[in-house]
Amino acid sequence: MRTLGRLAALIVTIGGCLALPATAAPAETPEAPTTWGIVPSGPDGPGDRAAFEYTLDPGTTISDVVAVSNYTEAPLTLDLYASDAVRNTQGGFDLLPAADEPVDVGSWVDLGEPAVTIPARSRVDVPFRITVPADATPGDHAGGIVAGLTTQATGGAGGQVAVDRRVGARIYLRVTGTLEPSLTVDDVHVAFDGLPLGQPGAVRVDYTVRNEGNLRLAGRPALRVAGPFGLGERTWTGDPLPELLPGDSISGSAVVDGVWQLGRLDVEVEIRPETSGSQVLDPAPPPGTFATRLWVVPWVPLALLAALALALVWRRRRRRRRGATPAGTSTPRPASAAG
Repeated sequence: MRTLGRLAALIVTIGGCLALPATAAPAETPEAPTTWGIVPSGPDGPGDRAAFEYTLDPGTTISDVVAVSNYTEAPLTLDLYASDAVRNTQGGFDLLPAADEPVDVGSWVDLGEPAVTIPARSRVDVPFRITVPADATPGDHAGGIVAGLTTQATGGAGGQVAVDRRVGARIYLRVTGTLEPSLTVDDVHVAFDGLPLGQPGAVRVDYTVRNEGNLRLAGRPALRVAGPFGLGERTWTGDPLPELLPGDSISGSAVVDGVWQLGRLDVEVEIRPETSGSQVLDPAPPPGTFATRLWVVPWVPLALLAALALALVWRRRRRRRRGATPAGTSTPRPASAAG
């Protein structure tokens, strides 16, 4: 029972990472929900592995075991298959739909039978093999092994619809060769939000981060906004981004407050790569950077200064005109007394 309880905790974690429900929706009666889980296992049963992680040469074959557990009071038959990783609409780790054929690491997995039957309140350890193609590209390949159940449910119009419930265990497989970790940032848009009175405002920056290398990476965004010669510099550092698999991209935005309207503003976006999972980046890859400029002119204060300057110039000219002697006019001399 302690083993099943530990498995249940692991399933909640792994299922959440996959964006797949760790506990399937209730079956016919609320008192008897259908629940199951899947985790990495081994000769002695499930251990501490949260995912299958390998570093293999092209052409290599490796054997392993996945544990599928049934937490219900009746036998349960589940579909069992491997698939490739994708990014879901919330930016998290997910796997291809069941109807889509894998073309990467999911296609390298041989599970034998496409289904498994687990007795009530029991666990079945399923052996499998992964064969890395001889021409596999170096770098990280991600996928997972899925235990799924398709049931029928009543739709909104009263018709029957198929509901696919599934949980999965991740696979991270690194093929040896030339490793090139690289995060880049592009598609940057900047805008200033503030009153045109010369007061500080906020600079909003929208950007896209892309993993253009062949390793899975996390990253931390950082921004710098400054006027000419670094005047009024303001910085911002964000939370770590979700893990990006090779070829993935994610959009982000940031707001830098307290920025003075200094005319030309230099905006620098930096994405600092960070390790993901247990991998080590040595040496650490350089950050991805993008630099642009934003013109923020305090028109109202400038207009007031211009008006004041014009008023001063006009006043000085008027004083000069009043104090100037007209041309051709002589100053009369006082008459002398007759002697």
